[in-house]
Amino acid sequence: MPSQLESLRQQSLVVADTGDIEAVARWKPQDATTNPSLLLTSAQDPRFRHVVDAAIKEARGDTTAAMDGLFVHFGREILKHVAGRVSTEVDARLSFDLEGSLARARRLIALYERHGVGREKVLIKLAATWEGIRAAQMLEREGIHCNMTLLFSFAQAVACAEAGVTLISPFVGRIYDWYRAQRKVDDIAVDDDPGVASVARIYNYYKKFGYQTQVMGASFRKTEQILALAGCDLLTIAPDLLDKLSKAPGPIERKLSVEKAKAERIDKVAMDEKTFRWMQNDDAMATDKLAEGIRRFDADARKLERLIISLGAATQAAA
Repeated sequence: MPSQLESLRQQSLVVADTGDIEAVARWKPQDATTNPSLLLTSAQDPRFRHVVDAAIKEARGDTTAAMDGLFVHFGREILKHVAGRVSTEVDARLSFDLEGSLARARRLIALYERHGVGREKVLIKLAATWEGIRAAQMLEREGIHCNMTLLFSFAQAVACAEAGVTLISPFVGRIYDWYRAQRKVDDIAVDDDPGVASVARIYNYYKKFGYQTQVMGASFRKTEQILALAGCDLLTIAPDLLDKLSKAPGPIERKLSVEKAKAERIDKVAMDEKTFRWMQNDDAMATDKLAEGIRRFDADARKLERLIISLGAATQAAA
């Protein structure tokens, strides 16, 4: 009997959510996603010190260049083990800076291309703020494909689809965390899970109205959440959950499909900036989690910067 992971691969494209190069090599996903928090963990791992050292050496004392280089060097290593794409994130401090986001995204793509990696192999990750979505819309027109992250609300999803972005990553687990805390419970059954329901709603809306933007469920806390979204375009899964799925017997039931979505009775939303900001503000969970997510990625990026500075100084002293 096939495992749940093998069965899932027949219904959704499975992506590894990690900066651990060896984990990517083990699981051989189609794509892989990274973020500042994941890369902070990997940069502190002695197994990957050579990747960090290469980025520091190439940057020649420029911390910002070293950060970009670190993301790209990890991305290049990951791409050796995936057939598809790697997602590389723009600095969270630029989440409300349209021009800054554009400049950083273009710089990351230029660095990838300088190292022989075509832009078709990279997804630039941007926070799904209004400014981030506008930046993604412009980048897509330049052939720079985008993965919109920190996505918690239906408003964010509709705005991303209207902007024609390649991919969105709605966060299941962080929505689950927020509602679990609000309800003061230890767990929420998957049938009542607001994170699962959010992704299903977005998927059905996209398929109902024929949007080309793909939906990649992200940020899972348990395998039940993943299985409840079988059939979603893509699912990005941490290595520990990939391991659990690989050890559990299948088959599994397909939960999402284009055919089911087309049969749904759904009203189309007219989205502009005012509507976006009102709908986002009206969703307390989405407002809280977006702000928290930006702060968390910023904090981990700053830790990563300090690590690079200290390692660079140690290398220089040793020389």
